[in-house]
Amino acid sequence: MIALVGGIAGMTGVAIGLLALRSARSAVEDCLDMLGRRCAGGGMVDVKAIRDVAVFRYDALAEMTGRLSFSVALINGLGDGIVLTSINGRTETRTYVRPVRGGRGIQPLSPEEEQAVRAARLGIGPDVVPQAHWH
Repeated sequence: MIALVGGIAGMTGVAIGLLALRSARSAVEDCLDMLGRRCAGGGMVDVKAIRDVAVFRYDALAEMTGRLSFSVALINGLGDGIVLTSINGRTETRTYVRPVRGGRGIQPLSPEEEQAVRAARLGIGPDVVPQAHWH
């Protein structure tokens, strides 16, 4: 019985390790892509100027279709900037802006806002198509 429990625990540990390795490889690929974009400019570049923009459109409310809600990431070479989000309904629209520092939200970001920031940092923008592997 103890051997069975130990075997299951070992297999679980291996599975968790493989998932962590896959996640780490994805993060390294993203970093290499960002570094490649940063180096591709060649000459002098103002790293504080907005250079990465992405728009992520989505259906935020069940009552509204047509991807009328959106999050726009405006990021500079340091990964600083803002995410502007507009949630559009039939009778009202709400707009939010959140600061971004180093590619991360200072305040918690929604999944859509995170996708807009990530797409901007990776140069996938300006118009982002949702992809399942981003989650």
